[in-house]
Amino acid sequence: LHVRSRRQRQMCIRDSFRNMSSRAADALRDDLDMRGAVRLKDIETQQKEILKTLRRMSDEGVIVMGEG
Repeated sequence: LHVRSRRQRQMCIRDSFRNMSSRAADALRDDLDMRGAVRLKDIETQQKEILKTLRRMSDEGVIVMGEG
């Protein structure tokens, strides 16, 4: 999860929607619209939590993470 420029973010979202059903894409659009702007600090905190969870799951053998 990267913090992107507005244009990069729009392109990433557009590409993600292409890989979803129209119903799922509509639901995600609604969620993003409701969320509004997010502070960078909040994004970084959530990224750290995600990484912590992924590392724990990797240590437990639930998932396999590649190097790099």
